[in-house]
Amino acid sequence: MKKLIAVSAILALPLLSMAQVADIIDDDGILSIVDTPFDVNRFVIGRDFHENKFTDQDKGLRGMADCYFNMSDASDGEKQNLSLCKKLGLNTIISAKGKHLTGKEWMAMSDEEIDAYIKKMIDDGGKSKAIVGYHICDEPSAMAFPKLAVAVEAVRKYAPGKMATINLYPNYATLWTLDQVKSQLGTRTYKEYLEQAATIIKPDMISYDNYMVQFSMDQSDAKRTAQYYTNIMAVREVSLKYNIPWWNVVSGNQIRHYTTIPTMSNLLLQAYTSLAAGAGGVRWFTYWKGGYAYTPIDGQERRTQTWHYLREVNRQLSVLGPIMKHLRSTGVYFTNPAVDPSLPLLPGEHVKHIQCEEPLMIGEFLSEKGNRYIMVVNLSLERSARFVLRTAIDRERLFVVNTGEEHPYFQEIDETRLKSTSMLGGTAEQLAMAKERAYWLPAGAGALIKCSGLTYEK
Repeated sequence: MKKLIAVSAILALPLLSMAQVADIIDDDGILSIVDTPFDVNRFVIGRDFHENKFTDQDKGLRGMADCYFNMSDASDGEKQNLSLCKKLGLNTIISAKGKHLTGKEWMAMSDEEIDAYIKKMIDDGGKSKAIVGYHICDEPSAMAFPKLAVAVEAVRKYAPGKMATINLYPNYATLWTLDQVKSQLGTRTYKEYLEQAATIIKPDMISYDNYMVQFSMDQSDAKRTAQYYTNIMAVREVSLKYNIPWWNVVSGNQIRHYTTIPTMSNLLLQAYTSLAAGAGGVRWFTYWKGGYAYTPIDGQERRTQTWHYLREVNRQLSVLGPIMKHLRSTGVYFTNPAVDPSLPLLPGEHVKHIQCEEPLMIGEFLSEKGNRYIMVVNLSLERSARFVLRTAIDRERLFVVNTGEEHPYFQEIDETRLKSTSMLGGTAEQLAMAKERAYWLPAGAGALIKCSGLTYEK
C-alpha cells in the first residue's frame, strides 16, 4: 500500500522507491485558486496608465484581454468602453482628462484644490464595476509626497475601497543635491525615498519602474544589471516592513533605440524575478507603440512578434500570480557569485544548496498552513539552466507547479530513467547526471516548487 511519510518520521524510517509513493495533496488549495475580476487585491497584469489611443478602441481592449492582461489602459471616463472592460474582466484605472499631473503640479495646489480635483476625477469617471482605482501621479519627487498624501486620502473619502495609484522612481534616478533642480528623488538615498513614500503617502501599493534589464544590454553591463536586482530588494524590504503590496513596472518594448529589444527570455526574466521577490503585480511599459519600437502593438495597431512573446509570459503570470498572492515571501537568495555584493546568498531557510552552472535567484515562501514553497529563476538570458535542489530535508519530494495546462498541476521532480541515455552510449558522468533529481529552466524562466515535507520509506 502507498504511504506518505511525515517530516517528523523521516529519521526513523528508510526510503521507498518513487513508484511506491502516492501523489502530493494540494492541502493549500493553490491549484484551484480562481482570479476574481474587479478585486483591488488581485495580482495585477497591466500596462502603463495612459488612455486608450487605439483608433478601434474596442479592438484594443479585446487584444489586451487576449494577451492575458487583467488591467486595461487608463480611462478618462469618456473614451474607454467600461462596459466592455467589465465583460472582458479588465480592471480599469481612471485618469484625469487631458494629462497626468506631475509632482510639481500637485505641490502648487492647496489641500482644498486637491480635494475638489479628486472628487471631480471620481465623478467624471462614473460608477462602472470595472473601475478599481484612480491614477494620481507618475515618478514624483519626495517633496511632493505631502500633497500626494492629501490626494490619496481624498480617493479614500470619495471612493472607499478603491485604490489610488502612484508610480515611484527607480533607484537610478538622481539623488538630492544642494541644487534641488538636479534632483529627481529629492532625498539623499533611495532607501530614504522609499521610506518617505511609505510613511508620508501611506499608499495602497508601492509601484516603481525599472528598465535596466534592457538598459544593461540583456545583463551584459554588470553595474546596470545590479541596479535591477538591488531595486527589487529595496522595494521588497520596505513593502514587508510596512505591509504594503508592491508592483514592478518593467520594459515590454525597446526602451531606447540603442538597447536590446524585448525577447521571450528577457520578458520571462522580468516577470519571474518579480514573482520570486513577492510582487503583487507586473506592469509592462508600453503596450501601444507611442514613441517606442518593438512594442506589442505597432503604429498600424497590428500585433507584433513581441505581442505573442508577451502573451505567453502573461499567460504564465495569470496562473502563478494569483497563487503567489496567497503565499508570504520569507526570503530571497542568489547563487554565488551574485551580480552585486549586497544581494543575499544561499543557503536560505528552505534551500540549503543548489547545483547549477547558471546564475539563479531563489524566492522562499510560506502558505497560511505553513507549507514551504520555492521559486527558482534562471537569471541567464543565454542558456537553459539545469539545477539540482537540496532542501533542509534530505531527499525531500519536490513538486513543480506546472503551468502548461489551463489549470495548474503538480509535477514531481523525479529521478530520471531515460532509456535514451543508455541507448546513446552516455558517459559514466552523463549516466550519473541522468539519475539525479534535476530540473531544467529555459533562459529567463522560473518555476514554483512545493516542498512536500515528505520523503520515501523502504
